[in-house]
Amino acid sequence: MLLLKLFFSFIQIGLFSVGGGYAAIPLIQEQIVNIHGLMTLEEFSDLITVAEMTPGPISINSATFVGMRLAGIPGVLLCSIGCIIPSFCICLTLAHFYYKYRTVSGVQVVLGSLRPAVVALIASAGASILMLGLFQAELQEVVLGNIRLVELGIFVVALFILRKFKVSAISIILGSGVVGTVIYALTGAV
Repeated sequence: MLLLKLFFSFIQIGLFSVGGGYAAIPLIQEQIVNIHGLMTLEEFSDLITVAEMTPGPISINSATFVGMRLAGIPGVLLCSIGCIIPSFCICLTLAHFYYKYRTVSGVQVVLGSLRPAVVALIASAGASILMLGLFQAELQEVVLGNIRLVELGIFVVALFILRKFKVSAISIILGSGVVGTVIYALTGAV
């Protein structure tokens, strides 16, 4: 039963994650954490962090990690296939029609109309991860007294370095991991 639930959840995620992997994050959270209760929000946040650091598309990485965490190798296969099938079919169909009708103005209107929704999905995912990283809570549960100062400091410095010096994301991820580990090792806090 769990395998079918995972497979159909990831088919829905693959079907509605318009805009790429980051747009899939709130959909995965909704299916796995909110609807089915298969993971806690903290487990989900850890999973997204690992999926982000792993090479490859974040939606497939997330599907792989969720599948492995909840159902082992069969879960990996079914979650990953469920996530890929809708995109594969939709891409084939859209590529055919796009190349056939790309000069029609209505096609450009539809694509232009989808862009704001995609930006909203990505912003929602970013806000959820930010709130979870800084407060260990969802947006509606945020209490300013519960802010995690080490994480806030790492976030502000990483954001500044990214915007000011255009450092690679890999350097930021590795540096943040090292700095956080050193700070927590020295202070004994978690």
